[in-house]
Amino acid sequence: MTITRQDGYKIALLIDADNAPATKIEAILSELSTIGMTHVRRAYGNWTKDGLKGWENKLHEHAIRPIQQFDLIKGKNATDIAMTVDALELLYIDKPDAFALVSSDCDFTPLVMHLRSKGAEVFGFGNQNTPKPFSNACSLFLYVEKLGEDAETESDTGSKPVSHLRASAAELKQNTALILLLRNAIKADAGEDGWARVSEVGHQIRNQSSDHFRNYGYSSWTKLFKVIDLFELQNEGSNNVSVRDKRLNKPLKSASSGKEVAVSNNGPA
Repeated sequence: MTITRQDGYKIALLIDADNAPATKIEAILSELSTIGMTHVRRAYGNWTKDGLKGWENKLHEHAIRPIQQFDLIKGKNATDIAMTVDALELLYIDKPDAFALVSSDCDFTPLVMHLRSKGAEVFGFGNQNTPKPFSNACSLFLYVEKLGEDAETESDTGSKPVSHLRASAAELKQNTALILLLRNAIKADAGEDGWARVSEVGHQIRNQSSDHFRNYGYSSWTKLFKVIDLFELQNEGSNNVSVRDKRLNKPLKSASSGKEVAVSNNGPA
């Protein structure tokens, strides 16, 4: 994750078991361990249902407390209400620094907005078909399909990665919302020469969106920038790697002659 804190976050993990795969809990906990301590772990659901049997061993293995919530009306679970009530109680009594909500249910959007308005970070984990109002409301949202996979495994000979979970350059370029986000983030931190440190660009992205490079199958923004090929990088392999929009190096046409004028870092040649 790109979100960090020197002393680590105190995190409350709340799982909507009706809308979350048990097979991804190890990967979710691994992600959270990089940014803090998950001191509260609760999973909500109607545990009498056969569909939640896959969670049974996971709850014991990872010290997750099961919260029983019977269906109040046939065909509609009440998990979201129970999670919301507990989240608010934790917010005002335990005062965690952050909440991790595991669900793909858009009904949690108002809760996320309230938690963030009170100063808590909200890390969301859900399926790729999670409604945008929910995922966008989070401080950070990761697709569970992309977790726990070796998205960028290379052979000993240095051959190209072959993961099917990794977005191709063509797919990334066609994602106009992503390209606009990246360009705006670079522009916000760029100097007069157009270069911006990737680390700072990552902070700008976080301020503008809940998106993350992991959602596209990459292990860093640097690698994603390189694959898209709409940006240029310098100082790769160092802590000072920088990025710039390649459009700044495109030749411009003179208004009077129609001839191309080369553009450098210092302006037209």
